[in-house]
Amino acid sequence: MSFFGKIFSKIFPSANAAEVVAAPPAATTSTTASATPAPPPSIPLGDVTPILDAMPGAAALNWRTSIVDLLKLLGLDSSLAARKELANELIYTGSDEPGSAGWNLWLHRQVMTRIAANGGTVPAELRD
Repeated sequence: MSFFGKIFSKIFPSANAAEVVAAPPAATTSTTASATPAPPPSIPLGDVTPILDAMPGAAALNWRTSIVDLLKLLGLDSSLAARKELANELIYTGSDEPGSAGWNLWLHRQVMTRIAANGGTVPAELRD
């Protein structure tokens, strides 16, 4: 299971994490036009904010902006190595150093954006 799949299954245990798409599909080209394949259809799974707020320890963590706190809340590895794995999975192309504030903020927003793309309801202020 992908690292993003682990995050998704911790938030939505009943969802089939094997069908979760972490990275956007690559664009395909043909001789006549370029097209991006449509993402898999999303199934409404629920509002992420109350689900995470209800988890034990949520009040003591800043999961809304911190990828480290989000991973801790979900009981997942929040080490730099684990976050690098997630960044590779989400296809990070920025110039921020791994572990820097900008890099971590990008990672958090991408996770929230991908959760929304896969059927979770995430407030706009938490997404890219």
